Amino acid sequence: MPEHGSSVQPSPGPVPAAPAPAPAAPPPQPLTAGRIARFWLPLEATWLMMAAEGPFVAAVIARLASPKENLAAFAVATALAWMVESPVIMMLSASNVLVRDGLAYRKLRRFSNALNAAVTAVMALLLIPPVFDAVARGVMGLGPDIARLAGRSMIFLLFWPGAIGFRRFYQGILISHGRPQAVTWGTVVRLSTMAGTGLLLALAFRLPGASVGAGALGAGVIAEGAASWLMARPTLRRLRRDDPAACAFGASLTAGRVVRFYSPLALTSFLLFFINPLTTFFLARGRMPVESLAVLPVVVGLAFVFRTAGIAMQEVVIALAGDGLENRRPLRRFALRVGAASSAGLAAVVFSPLAGFWYGRVSGLSPELTAFSVVPGMLLVLVPFLEAVLSYERSLLVRAHRTAPISVAVAVQLGVTALGFSIAALVLKTVGALSIGPALTAGYAAGAAVLALGHRDAPPAPLDRPRGTVA
Repeated sequence: MPEHGSSVQPSPGPVPAAPAPAPAAPPPQPLTAGRIARFWLPLEATWLMMAAEGPFVAAVIARLASPKENLAAFAVATALAWMVESPVIMMLSASNVLVRDGLAYRKLRRFSNALNAAVTAVMALLLIPPVFDAVARGVMGLGPDIARLAGRSMIFLLFWPGAIGFRRFYQGILISHGRPQAVTWGTVVRLSTMAGTGLLLALAFRLPGASVGAGALGAGVIAEGAASWLMARPTLRRLRRDDPAACAFGASLTAGRVVRFYSPLALTSFLLFFINPLTTFFLARGRMPVESLAVLPVVVGLAFVFRTAGIAMQEVVIALAGDGLENRRPLRRFALRVGAASSAGLAAVVFSPLAGFWYGRVSGLSPELTAFSVVPGMLLVLVPFLEAVLSYERSLLVRAHRTAPISVAVAVQLGVTALGFSIAALVLKTVGALSIGPALTAGYAAGAAVLALGHRDAPPAPLDRPRGTVA
């Protein structure tokens, strides 16, 4: 019987087991050199293929009529076109950092399209004969024959700046969403189109060499832009499906914020590309100007082949540095190794008989111009290492959304470069081509020093990147 005062209770049955604790999230994997290399290699392949276009075009021009004059005119035309396109170059980094949701994509796309239209209008203005003559003959001091060839060739580059801005916008989206290999395939399309167009213009239309080179470059970039857009369409469809109400980053990305972020980058690329016409300006006023201008694209083109490894590091660091820049140390080690290997590779070419083979057999220079190119090539041997350092330092600041110090650094770089050219070409009266290496090396070193100081206190980026995009 139950005890007094107690009541009969139903059996409670078996007690359910307590739910198992949720497994802890695995700690983030350290960023190894292997992971960095797997992300870097497709971008390096892209830049290597782009580096091949300069020597290829120069080799074609060197085998056509009046090679010395046409090589010089091509160098002038591309230097001016690069300066006009310079404001859109950093759109690759901008879309890599800022396209985090569908609303941000739409806002940055409007900004990019407006910028592309603006640089195309500037290019059209430069093509007006009185304007071009004022720049080429008045400012740059070119002779009438080279100015005429350069002016005609620039007609083929009318849509070059806008096409570059268009394709770099979509390339940045491909990289930020973990598809650097697609960028490589776009470059394959570009080079194939460029080669076919160059051969067609040279063999079928018998155009001057400078026009052949410009036409090939213009057609290649347009084809690459179309290919980049097509390959980015799956990602774009996902971005368009984003609910605008859930796009926190896109809602915060006002037009003013975009302008404040991008303006220093546009100024940076403008100043960087101003180095090309600056070099042309001093070479045209130094000793042996025609010879110096003729070998300029060949000598600088070889150095660019070895600079590509460092240039490719910029988007790698932006994509992999982490929200708090926690991965900067392995990325810095990788960048320094890449830079050292690149300078060593350039030295192995320019300080050996390979230099004569490259300048004479591959690039098609005459024996006189080949001998003239050897020492200027040697003086550029430190530039690939400094390029890797600059790319690493610059990308940390972009990733941290602190772009103002970048333009300061490149302004210092440009000033030191101009000073170096002034001393070598105008004061010491050296042969123009011999001033390229010392002036550029001094400028690169000064820019790297300023950037190293600028990123020390860089805070983390304000908002997270999309998850799972760069594994």
